[in-house]
Amino acid sequence: MQELRIERLGADETDRLRAIRLRALADAPDAFASTHAKESAFPEDKWAERLVAPGSAWFVATSDGQDTALACGFEEHPGHVHLVSMWVAPEARGQGQADRLLDEVVAWARARDAEEIGLWAVDANTAARALYTRRGFIPSGKVMALPSNPDLMESHYVLSLVFRTARAADVPVIVALITDDAISAARTGEYGDDHRAAFEAIDADPNNELIVLELKGEVVGTMQLTYIPGISRRGATRLQVEAVRIAAHLRGQGWGRKMMEWAHTRGRARGCAMVQLTSDKRREDAHRFYRSLGYAQSHEGFKLQLD
Repeated sequence: MQELRIERLGADETDRLRAIRLRALADAPDAFASTHAKESAFPEDKWAERLVAPGSAWFVATSDGQDTALACGFEEHPGHVHLVSMWVAPEARGQGQADRLLDEVVAWARARDAEEIGLWAVDANTAARALYTRRGFIPSGKVMALPSNPDLMESHYVLSLVFRTARAADVPVIVALITDDAISAARTGEYGDDHRAAFEAIDADPNNELIVLELKGEVVGTMQLTYIPGISRRGATRLQVEAVRIAAHLRGQGWGRKMMEWAHTRGRARGCAMVQLTSDKRREDAHRFYRSLGYAQSHEGFKLQLD
């Protein structure tokens, strides 16, 4: 067997695109918004337009001289790539071809400085949903009927290319971000064993996530998310947000808002009914920011030092 190759289709490869796309539509009619009947009638120039459309890239997986999988990424708007037309031939499933195609689309999106990749997956397509969930896509909360078959529902998923779970090597930078603040510097201290131990505890706890914002290989933001099951509010789970920080040179550019909106999406994906946070009374700018996001100052907070 020849080695699997992932190729980006060129502008003159309309026959290859047409052949594999129509095969996909025939094999999985309930997986796509379009239909085999509709696209079979497309003229040659329609297929050519797809291959030369600005901000788009079509990839195929090829093995033994046969195209066996397809995926397309296109820039929906600046910073946001949409994944469409993902399909793997029946004889090639279980060989990792979908993962390889995803890798190519992600690499292409990163090269365009995209912040996230979005896609729609039919709710009944459990294999596709399992793939995307395993690869870090989370439901955004958007749902709609499948255009080609309104009896089926599909859900929207997003993969962030800038927000990720922190690694041990990130902790010194996270500490520096938190301590670049007169209020937090004294109580956080310099990076050391206590911070390493805290990271290990957070990393081992499925209800805790330390998140970083990474731009062009540099960690420039952080926050901690804690998922709290509770008896009140009919057993609802709450999302607690702590230690939100953006590097000083990026403040005022919208990254704090993007970080919080991403946290809200992640909380919904975990089944959280509400999100809560506390903010030092001296942080008036932070209070205005949270109010602009819809947060209500509905409670009085109390803290007691135990050490």
